[in-house]
Amino acid sequence: MQTQLTQSIVQQLRVCNDSFEAAFPNKDSAGLAALYTPDGVLLPPGSSELSGTEAIQQFWQGAMNMGVAGAKLTTITAQELGDTAIEQGQFVLSGADGSPLDHGKYMVIWKRTNDQWQLHQDIWNSSQS
Repeated sequence: MQTQLTQSIVQQLRVCNDSFEAAFPNKDSAGLAALYTPDGVLLPPGSSELSGTEAIQQFWQGAMNMGVAGAKLTTITAQELGDTAIEQGQFVLSGADGSPLDHGKYMVIWKRTNDQWQLHQDIWNSSQS
């Protein structure tokens, strides 16, 4: 059963990804971390697994402190499986002046809790050489 029968899973995740993108120019690492489940997991490239709201907030705050001021997420595919969704996409991270800092691909496992989609497991890697 879909949360909103009039919206596809891609449209539902787009709403969430819009919130993710909006957090960067506002330097809102707490708001960004709130988009994840309480036991959410980040699997960033070149780093250990990070789990939980505090660790996720610290990671994204560190990225913002290093100059990441924008994020653009583009869903390639998404599949809804009950209260779980799997999204494959592409990302672009940019600096305050809009110049691209990194781009690559990602995979997110989403969980629906209380009729709201939240990132649960988030892994990405760079396509830059």
